[in-house]
Amino acid sequence: MNIVVGITGGIAAYKAVNVVRGLVLAGHEVHVVATEAALRFVGRPTLEAISRNPVHSELYEAVAEVRHVAIGQAAELIVVAPATANTIAKIAAGLADDLLGNSILASKAPILLAPAMHTEMWQNPATVANVATLRARGVQFVGPASGQLTGSDSGPGRMAEPDEIVAAALAVAAGGGPAGHRADLMGRRVLVTAGGTREPLDPVRFIGNRSSGKQGVAIARAAAARGAEVTLIAANLDEGVLTGLAGSIAVRHVSTTLELQEAVLLAAGTAELIVMAAAVADYRPETVAAGKIRKEAQGDSLQLRLVRNPDILHELVQGRHDGQVIVGFAAETEPDAAALLELAVAKRARKGVDYLVVNRVGWTETFGSDDNAVMVLDATGGNVAQAHGDKQSVADRILDVVA
Repeated sequence: MNIVVGITGGIAAYKAVNVVRGLVLAGHEVHVVATEAALRFVGRPTLEAISRNPVHSELYEAVAEVRHVAIGQAAELIVVAPATANTIAKIAAGLADDLLGNSILASKAPILLAPAMHTEMWQNPATVANVATLRARGVQFVGPASGQLTGSDSGPGRMAEPDEIVAAALAVAAGGGPAGHRADLMGRRVLVTAGGTREPLDPVRFIGNRSSGKQGVAIARAAAARGAEVTLIAANLDEGVLTGLAGSIAVRHVSTTLELQEAVLLAAGTAELIVMAAAVADYRPETVAAGKIRKEAQGDSLQLRLVRNPDILHELVQGRHDGQVIVGFAAETEPDAAALLELAVAKRARKGVDYLVVNRVGWTETFGSDDNAVMVLDATGGNVAQAHGDKQSVADRILDVVA
């Protein structure tokens, strides 16, 4: 396969050498298109020795051969590693002010981007919107991971390791990829819940949980990118989580578990796939005070009587229509892997879902984080997939299994 590896101007460019090497060793013809900035980090001779082909960087070289178009036309896969914030923005905007931009615009090949940038840049609303735009167009992503960045900084934005990028590229080359085939949910009606429900005590206080909604929203984005008609029921999401969400996703906001139940049951009738990623309160106060509960009136202690909330997931399974696939989520604090799996198997059997996505949570783990680590159990209770990394890549892996 003819693979073009685009290398752009980030410190992670040194890792691209091993990406090129891995693809060459896998038996592919690799052509490197490097930006001028990239060649300030990695030397041309190194890239040419590893790729076994000349490195292309100048927009106006070999004009008679129309090289600025020919490279993209000949490509069967384009991998950009690292993909800086600037590069992602330019690709999203369709800019072609260098050879790499021209090659991408002139190509009909699948595109795989390996983002690499500082955390603030990765989380900037502009980058979030650009990534969402590209995902909606079918561009695939691998990473970024969370870890040590340039200098003393650490956080989401670290480029995926070369072997992970090579594996993702080879999967794309084989017709799959980290986000699967981009049309595998085309026209399917998908219902996703995200966030955490809140149960009011009075007009100013509530019982809730620390779910940000990031994983559920990532699943909605991934489903929409695969062509699905997505309804997202959002319960108390963190600020900014919906930034850059594709306009094709219908969003309905709820707060309490009973409101979530009503919205889910209303939308479930036409859904072919339901993903219940929201963290739902198991109990709610038996009574809600009409005014603020005042400590002067309560004294040194306050007793609350809680009643059980409906089990929405179980209710969906009991009322499902033929062909409907239901995915549940389980957040557990069990630190032991074997015990965690045992809990998950029991919960999947109890709920009766087609798939159960299990993740470990804690004081500083998963909730509110940009990263996640999950295992996916199927209807037999078998652990059929595992994924870790940023929540968007985890969402893609979940849908790889389900779709």
